[in-house]
Amino acid sequence: MRIEQLEYLAEVARLGSFRRAAEALHISQPALSGAVRSLERELGMDLLERGRHGSRVSESGRDLLPHILTVLDSVDRLRQSAGEQRQSIRQVRVGTVNTATVPLLAPAIRLFREIHHATQVEVIGAQQAQIQQAILDGSFDLGLVNYLEGDDRPPELETTTLLRGRPVVCMRYDSPLAGLAAVPISALRAGPLIVMRSGYVMHRYIHRLLQDQTPAFSYSTDGAEMGKLMVAEGLGLTVLPDFSVIGDPLEQRGVITWRPIEGDSTGVQLVIQRVRALSRTRAVRDLHQLFVDCARAVPGTGAAGPATGGPGDGAAPGARAAPRG
Repeated sequence: MRIEQLEYLAEVARLGSFRRAAEALHISQPALSGAVRSLERELGMDLLERGRHGSRVSESGRDLLPHILTVLDSVDRLRQSAGEQRQSIRQVRVGTVNTATVPLLAPAIRLFREIHHATQVEVIGAQQAQIQQAILDGSFDLGLVNYLEGDDRPPELETTTLLRGRPVVCMRYDSPLAGLAAVPISALRAGPLIVMRSGYVMHRYIHRLLQDQTPAFSYSTDGAEMGKLMVAEGLGLTVLPDFSVIGDPLEQRGVITWRPIEGDSTGVQLVIQRVRALSRTRAVRDLHQLFVDCARAVPGTGAAGPATGGPGDGAAPGARAAPRG
């Protein structure tokens, strides 16, 4: 249960409409509705009665609303006493695809702890759709996900591009393919190939690249970290964004390496997403900014760009491309 969810419910109850409440809170109506639904599921009851002409507090909701307003009043007094408009919450929840862990996650959290000693960061690995739904529901504060170049972005989420790169073939240091400047697509078809499970961007990319021709012998795994470990054990090749491989401890120790894919110029981007809302806490704002700052410090993989909610990539002009070999 989050303070934001209680604030959203109180605003709908006050205005009698999800649409008017969403406008007042400066968030999208689906995001507002999802957050309230999530609160109702957690409490095990319907707090609102929804109809064609608006929404009103249910009988169960009427019993709880005075308690909710008391909590919100106490929070407001706490913020005023602290001399801040927003006091840091005790926990920030970040959903992430595994490709983000090497270049950004650890550095950003390390810096965050220096600022917010008492705030816990909970990191949850999940697929892109799960992360985005959890952000809309209010159960995740931030999400780190990948997009292929040209993919649309959900308009209800504020999206900032952090890193730009390209898909590359990740292999053991002693693979015969490591002697090539680029890996031909035919080598991927020959297998063995370690493929991300359905729901990951790299799953969609590899099926498009191979024109849905399943390799002769392949594995399926859940996330980039397991894929790299399987490569290190000699089980096959995998295809990942280059920023997921460059700087990885296994790559730094020379256990795995990578090569670009011959004839392929597809771009892939790592972005950070959050709900468009004015009620973000200071801790969430600070962690978001630290991800942006850490992305700018990653050599050769682009720079964080301005926020965007549409299909544009949101990257800063002149952002550098990832290394090509």
